[in-house]
Amino acid sequence: SESLPKEIAGLYWAKSMYWRGKSAERFVRPVRWMVSLLDGEVVPLEFAGTAAGHTSEGHRILSAGPLTINRPADYASNLAKSFVTVSAADREHSIRKALDAATRTVPGARWREDKSLLATVIDLTECPSVVLGNFDPEFLALPSEVLVTVMRDHQKYFALEDADGKLLPHFLAVLNTDGDPDGLIRHGNERVLRARFNDARFFWNTDQKISLRDRVEMLKSVTFQKDLGSYFDKTMRVQKLASLISTVLEESGVAVRPGVVHKAALLAKADLTTDLVKEFTELQGIVGGLYAKVQQLDPLLPTATAAAIGDAVYHQYQPESMDGQVPPTVEGAVLAIADKADSVAGMFALGLQPTGSKDPFALRRAANGIVKIIAEHKLPLPIAKLFSDARAEYAGTAAEARFDKKFSFDASIAAFMRERLEFYLRDVRVFSYDVVNSVLTADSDDIVDAILRAEALTAVRGSDDFASISVAFKRTKNILRQAREGGKKIADQLDSAALTEDSELALAACLPQVASNVRQLRDQKNYTAALTEISRLRQPIDLFFDKVMVMVDDERVRSNRLALLQTLLHEFSTIADFSEIVTENKSS
Repeated sequence: SESLPKEIAGLYWAKSMYWRGKSAERFVRPVRWMVSLLDGEVVPLEFAGTAAGHTSEGHRILSAGPLTINRPADYASNLAKSFVTVSAADREHSIRKALDAATRTVPGARWREDKSLLATVIDLTECPSVVLGNFDPEFLALPSEVLVTVMRDHQKYFALEDADGKLLPHFLAVLNTDGDPDGLIRHGNERVLRARFNDARFFWNTDQKISLRDRVEMLKSVTFQKDLGSYFDKTMRVQKLASLISTVLEESGVAVRPGVVHKAALLAKADLTTDLVKEFTELQGIVGGLYAKVQQLDPLLPTATAAAIGDAVYHQYQPESMDGQVPPTVEGAVLAIADKADSVAGMFALGLQPTGSKDPFALRRAANGIVKIIAEHKLPLPIAKLFSDARAEYAGTAAEARFDKKFSFDASIAAFMRERLEFYLRDVRVFSYDVVNSVLTADSDDIVDAILRAEALTAVRGSDDFASISVAFKRTKNILRQAREGGKKIADQLDSAALTEDSELALAACLPQVASNVRQLRDQKNYTAALTEISRLRQPIDLFFDKVMVMVDDERVRSNRLALLQTLLHEFSTIADFSEIVTENKSS
């Protein structure tokens, strides 16, 4: 009775409101009734001015009125009798079956799968059913992206398409009732959709009167962020940053068209001034890409180039999540990276980095997008240089004067992006946590290289030789750490004349050749072979630790043996920090 009201009040909602005045509680909806049972007894509690009991309500149209729930076990069955399906999984099953049944009435049609829309209608309904509606085929002259957005985001309708994915003049609406026998709901939905499509067509035609190129100047009156200037300012920064990225990729042998990137970056945000985007904000970027293809931006521009520019603009906001698709072209990838990096760099420089669960500027999503794009396009793009260049584009601007001078930009960005890469490797690529830690401890600046090293380490980590090497590296790091903490001197370089034991002589003798082989394989990015080569050191390392006491009293001998271990650690930790690998039945 005491704790439950606090738990209810502590529930998180993206949007909650005051329903009983500002001195009262906030909640997602007004509370009309509560049922609170423990076995067969009512737990006496009160929340939002409502006392709990055992009386609930069914579907507000179909049910006969209040119902009594005497035991928790009766909850689902009693509500089912009052036309409320408690289980979200059962509602999904019912909705899918109804969508399939309605679609079969249109020959050759299929409903377009939409996970987010499906999740929405599951949560919007208690007793779902589906009705098939139609619209005038003349609206199909509009781009399918516009029509689907109107149906999905504004009306919660599912689109129908043919076997080739071409949109059909029909839609499916999920109702929160047991049907529409007289067609009144269908007719109402068709009337509303016709009005929305007419609006979209009007905005589309009106927007064509001003070209995207002429709209760029209009971005001066559109604020990006109050301290970072307008979208025109952002456009200029992103255009320069995208050109720098193109240069880096070209020098690394990546086929990229800098001219396409340059023009796409200039036009990328121009659609923010269009009526269509103002009305349907979900279409930003998409509208710009579509307009770039239908408008004659430059009479001398080849059709294929104009299409490439349009594609880059169209996909600039991808991926929307770690499950989303990345821009399909390299030019689109460059534009998306530049746009996201500019936002992250500017916000971090202002000291507005994410904290805890708060990320009001969606910087984690932007950084996740950068990681995913670089990884999936396999772009040789160093993270440190990317953000150094992004930060440099703010130099001398009014925004720079507002930057947090006490903030360590480089270190904070490096830590933030390492965290995002760690998330990608563990949650998306499903590498084990110790492999990820091992790889990123060695280096986290090159995303593609980190993935290659993680793949190689995963491939060899199961061998006995490598497990033994991992244990030896743990021991080596511990000895060196204890030596530094104890103020023990470590020789600047290995003195071969100071080696006396056969086992340390054997280890020192094999290190140069193995190190040379590993460096060559590493330069070729043949990491599996490089790690296999390192595994050759198992026997001499094991013998060294079995036969040699490192921390002896003789300072010359001790410092030299420490130097030998430091050489071992330095030479072979550039691929991964093997001490991070978790081994079974081994002692470090």
